[in-house]
Amino acid sequence: MVSINRLPNQKRAEVIRCIVEGNSIRSTVRITGVAKNTIARLLLEVGNLCASYEDRELRNIKSKHIQCDEIWSFVYARQKNVTPEISEKHQAGDIWTWTAIDADTKLAVSWMLGGRDGITAKHFIEDLAGRLASRVQLTTDGLKVYLNAVEDAFGADIDYAMLHKIYANTQEETRYSPAECIGCERKRMMGNPDPDHILLIPMKVGTDSGLIPGSDSDVIPGVFGAKRRWPSYRA
Repeated sequence: MVSINRLPNQKRAEVIRCIVEGNSIRSTVRITGVAKNTIARLLLEVGNLCASYEDRELRNIKSKHIQCDEIWSFVYARQKNVTPEISEKHQAGDIWTWTAIDADTKLAVSWMLGGRDGITAKHFIEDLAGRLASRVQLTTDGLKVYLNAVEDAFGADIDYAMLHKIYANTQEETRYSPAECIGCERKRMMGNPDPDHILLIPMKVGTDSGLIPGSDSDVIPGVFGAKRRWPSYRA
């Protein structure tokens, strides 16, 4: 095992490549022979450098269509399993990664870690607005905290729509993973969003699935038709 101070650049690149390809820290230890704590420190160092680069360079982005969503995960333990004893020793519980993706280029224009609440939404959308060069079409899920956050950050200079996902709500499906998404409802919130770009995942929208004329919303049954499961990464 080699300490981080003596780790050659070639070995560092090998470690990062393993992590980027989806390997856990323990499997990266087995593949590269680098100590677990060394890998953790390297990830922290590389992460800080990447965040600094992104914050500096991702400015004046000429995007046309932005899609925002949140990815759930947890630190140390799920929120329902966090006891007072755990809270005293660790920062633990649910955490969300807020993401803003350029729908055309797949560039992650902005991201933020935090709770699924109004304060995080406000900071996230303000950061996003500060990186864009011009008016965009924005699509978010149906989380209500987006409403005030978008209005405060963009004012009237936005074409904004919500895509509210409809899930089959059964205990068997939701106990360990999100339930099956059986459709979605699209709502125009501000401006004049193009119905064909009110999306959160890549999918082809037919000409008959646009917003109903004279209406601010429509329901699209069975759009997704598949369960979404997020992988759980552990050291």
